[in-house]
Amino acid sequence: MPLAKMILQLLPDKDHKKLPLLVAHTHRHLDHRAGDPQFASVPSVQVVPIDLEGVQSFFGFTNWPNGIAHVDLGGRTVDVMPTPGHNQTHVAFYDDRTGILFSGDFLLPGRLLIENAAAYHESALRVIDFLKTRPLTHILGGHIELNAAGRAYRFGSHYHPNEHPLELARADLAELPPALEHFNGFYARYPNYNLTNPIHNLVALAIIALAVLIFIVWGVRRLLRRRRS
Repeated sequence: MPLAKMILQLLPDKDHKKLPLLVAHTHRHLDHRAGDPQFASVPSVQVVPIDLEGVQSFFGFTNWPNGIAHVDLGGRTVDVMPTPGHNQTHVAFYDDRTGILFSGDFLLPGRLLIENAAAYHESALRVIDFLKTRPLTHILGGHIELNAAGRAYRFGSHYHPNEHPLELARADLAELPPALEHFNGFYARYPNYNLTNPIHNLVALAIIALAVLIFIVWGVRRLLRRRRS
């Protein structure tokens, strides 16, 4: 997909030159940064580093994950909030002019994949506190993985009939801390998102598979002993 070419075509001109472009991500997962190499050699384009130290340095965080950083777009400032939990590098962007929170994979109508539940919970509390006295029109995540009835599409699906709207609301954010507090460590379903820990689920499946294998081996050995006797 010619992502860089498309984006650069959309950029307006100023003084017969394209406006400078800043490429920033909510976190380092490949599905969010796969197009970065297309911008590597493009003049006037800056790509924010994806490692934790690079993220902290670029935005100027001095008290990660408790501080708030800012991106000056020229007469317009976007607030940057650390939101680790899905990934240690995760940040959310808040645009005061529109009241939109760009939440990435921190909060979206789909699977909230939890890497660190305690960090996720603290991130949710910080975001709620930050937005307490600020307007919030929409929360826009990085994916749509639910249908309108709140059921998740299968992993890897490219066909999403009757999709859930992308926009979530303040009530969904307010529900997140208690949901994380009561999370069983594996899976929990809520109307507009699901909580899941993929590592815990894989470990559980591996244990079940091993138990089944041990039972099968035991059963085969027992059967062979009976036949021999």
